[in-house]
Amino acid sequence: MEISSAIGTRLRQAGISDVRDDSTTRAMYSSDASLYRVPPQVVVCPRSVDDVAAALDVCRREGVPLTSRGAGTSLAGNAVGTGVVLDFSRHMGRVLEIDPQHRTARVQPGAVQATVQRAAAPHGLRFGPDPSTHNRCTIGGMIGNNACGARALGYGRTSDNVVGIEVLTGTGHPLSLPGSAPMLDPLRDLVDANLATIRTEFGRFGRQVSGYGLEHLLPENRFDVRKLFVGSEGTLGVLTEATVQLVADSPVRTMVALGYPDIVAAGNAAHTLLRFRPTACEGLDSRIVDIVRTRRGPGSVPPLPRGAAWLFVELVGDDFGEVHDRAVSMVEFSGAIDALHIDDPARAAALWRIREDGSGLSARSPRGLPAHAGWEDAAVPPDRIGDYLRDFEQLTDSYGITGYPYGHFADGCIHIRLDIPLEMPGLFREFLFAAGRLVASYGGSMSGEHGDGRARSELLPLMYSGAALRLFGAVKAVFDPENLLNPGVLVDPRPVDADLRVPAAPAVRTGLAFRYRDDDGNFTQAVHRCTGVGKCRADTTAVGGVMCPSYLATREEKDSTRGRARALQEMLNGSLVSGGWASPEVHETLDLCLSCKGCASDCPTGVDMATWKSEVLHQTYRGRRRPISHYTLGRLPQWAALATRIPKVVNSIAKVPGVGSAGLMLGGMDRRRNVPAFAPRNFRRWFAETAGQRSRTGEPVLLFVDTFTDYFTPEVGMAAVEVLEAAGYRVRITEKQQCCALTWITTGQLDDARKILGRTVTELFRAGTPIVGIEPSCTAVLRSDTLELLGSEPARVVAESTRTLAELLGDWEPPSLAGTTVVAQPHCHHHAVMGWDADAALLKRAGAEITRLGGCCGLAGNFGVERGHYDVSVAVANNQLVPAVESAAADTVVLADGYSCRTQIGDLTNRRGTHLAELLASRLP
Repeated sequence: MEISSAIGTRLRQAGISDVRDDSTTRAMYSSDASLYRVPPQVVVCPRSVDDVAAALDVCRREGVPLTSRGAGTSLAGNAVGTGVVLDFSRHMGRVLEIDPQHRTARVQPGAVQATVQRAAAPHGLRFGPDPSTHNRCTIGGMIGNNACGARALGYGRTSDNVVGIEVLTGTGHPLSLPGSAPMLDPLRDLVDANLATIRTEFGRFGRQVSGYGLEHLLPENRFDVRKLFVGSEGTLGVLTEATVQLVADSPVRTMVALGYPDIVAAGNAAHTLLRFRPTACEGLDSRIVDIVRTRRGPGSVPPLPRGAAWLFVELVGDDFGEVHDRAVSMVEFSGAIDALHIDDPARAAALWRIREDGSGLSARSPRGLPAHAGWEDAAVPPDRIGDYLRDFEQLTDSYGITGYPYGHFADGCIHIRLDIPLEMPGLFREFLFAAGRLVASYGGSMSGEHGDGRARSELLPLMYSGAALRLFGAVKAVFDPENLLNPGVLVDPRPVDADLRVPAAPAVRTGLAFRYRDDDGNFTQAVHRCTGVGKCRADTTAVGGVMCPSYLATREEKDSTRGRARALQEMLNGSLVSGGWASPEVHETLDLCLSCKGCASDCPTGVDMATWKSEVLHQTYRGRRRPISHYTLGRLPQWAALATRIPKVVNSIAKVPGVGSAGLMLGGMDRRRNVPAFAPRNFRRWFAETAGQRSRTGEPVLLFVDTFTDYFTPEVGMAAVEVLEAAGYRVRITEKQQCCALTWITTGQLDDARKILGRTVTELFRAGTPIVGIEPSCTAVLRSDTLELLGSEPARVVAESTRTLAELLGDWEPPSLAGTTVVAQPHCHHHAVMGWDADAALLKRAGAEITRLGGCCGLAGNFGVERGHYDVSVAVANNQLVPAVESAAADTVVLADGYSCRTQIGDLTNRRGTHLAELLASRLP
């Protein structure tokens, strides 16, 4: 909703073009990836350094705080503020220059780490630090909290890799660092007066990130103000440009997995392996591995060595033999009970992916409860990590809380989310102080790489003396005397339990359409699955990912899964977004959600935005007049059943110039779409007319005849019957046409959907045979939505009995596809609910050469047909699908099981999509 604020008006008057003070934007930026909820007054997306300077000047004159933000993936609350939030990721994300000779990159603050890597790769170079959020975190954010990542052992912290920075201080003065300026003289005086404090309390071990890095200002460290700014969490200045060091990527890289009896043993061993010069040494135990298997299936975790805890160690070098010998020696020395040497990059990547997704995967505790950040980043000297892990587990046991520990063991840094009941007053605060005292007793740091932010700044007195804390305040006063920059962080901190997001939203358990079985029937708990880690802002299509197609098309936060979740969370809070289910802010963010379900599988925290969107539409329009497309597209099976009685007449009318496009417009659809032709003979009619040709032997299987197959593409059903019979099955169909209610579900007509689906489930349950679906979206409904909408025993049986064609044919020897090149576009629901591994295995078994595409086709059922969505639909398709199809050779098979995928391919290219059943049937003897 557009609501102009006074500070927003001042910012626009200062010449800044992208100023956002509407309630939708404020809702989306009210949180980062932390526990904290702090709605800003305004969000500014600067386009230039001049915009940054102008915003800072306005804030200084108006006395309004300013907070810098990159990707918003801060786990400590570093990127939220009550005043102006500067989002550098929108317009200031360019790599300005790669200098191969000096091995440097000059970048804007919003440049994504992975973007820098791609720019440096052609020169054989890379930026060393690589946090698990590398595919969306920004260089500015990394500089803000001195990010490290898994490979800090080999490449150092961000502070070790920054050559130079350009900043604007809180007073508006520009600083080029390293360099000299008169305003630095008071800082030098402070250091000279506090040498003993700095030498004894700072820089004691590598992961001592908490507080300001004052050790860099010591004379023996050449008074390096540049490194002081790295890790200052935006409290001393606003970064406007950075030059970072690049390193050469070693040609030989190998991974060794070491198994230990428990996590304490793994922790004790980690630091001893440093003599073998690893670039990474990450630790985790069976608890987090088990959750990966549960969430993504047994095949998601490659074989691991025996043990209940593991160290993943990476070794690199220039010579294969030397690296191999070093790995062998390390295994012999390690004290592990078992080990695996992994040279296959794909297997190694799968294991590293478990570690990278740790923050999201651990958002549910071993007890299945919501697990929270806040104490997710403590560090101790590496040689003490085993003992610390033992004592920390005793501490959590004493409070009755659990979590999944993992992290950079050889660096001494432990990550964990804990299922602390935030609704219990005082418990979160009490535990944080107890945990802080434990870390301090080990000579450790409250933070090892995420920064202190709002989560840990109040804990700094546990590890620093009063003199050190006063020095923090004096240093900040040099650069930001009016305390405008990220106030409440590091100096004069907010209480650790102030502004918590989750407890401020009441539970919603009644009147819901879906059951939210994994969230105790609580819509609020479901929506707060989104912790803000921001994977939805990353482009993972190159590795088969789908989430989030709308964000990739628009690059707007409101079109990301996280942005939508934040709007829903604010709706539940009720203070900023106050209109309930019908809130304009909520509907604005959900408008471009394709309901692709990509987040249901790709989001490590298990967000299912498609389900939440259906719930919102249901609650908003229940008993009210709906958008016209809900009556047309949302009830497509009913209209199709009528039209198929006279398909030739309907098809002829649709071809009359102007009639088809007028019908589309009146039905709430985009005139640029084509009206699909109805088949002259539908599938069920064909099946009845050819009943005498059916096989009467073999294991019975019920073919679920969906609307799209029956009325539009019966040839797909015919091919499926042919393949199933060739595989030895006896194919049956239901006596009457049944519907999965997919179109009712996606348009939020859930009362009707429950009735329709209930009838279908009853009929399928009576069949008592395996069920095979050939339209992925309908198959996904039977596998998933039946349980959420119905929750009955028949629904459970039907869900467990439903298979995709490839799953059913798992042991079948398919016809040869040798010499066949396939470009495959898995349907999003297929990817998210059933997984595409069975299809890939079948095609591989047949000898096909497969290129699997990621991302969504962009049509996504009714989404791409609805008026107002066409341009985004095409943009989504152009991200990967259209270029891949258009560049494919003429004899390449474009495989697309989804009707919407094939429709989009036909609309936007001159190629035809082929269903798996059609491909297999065409090669049968």
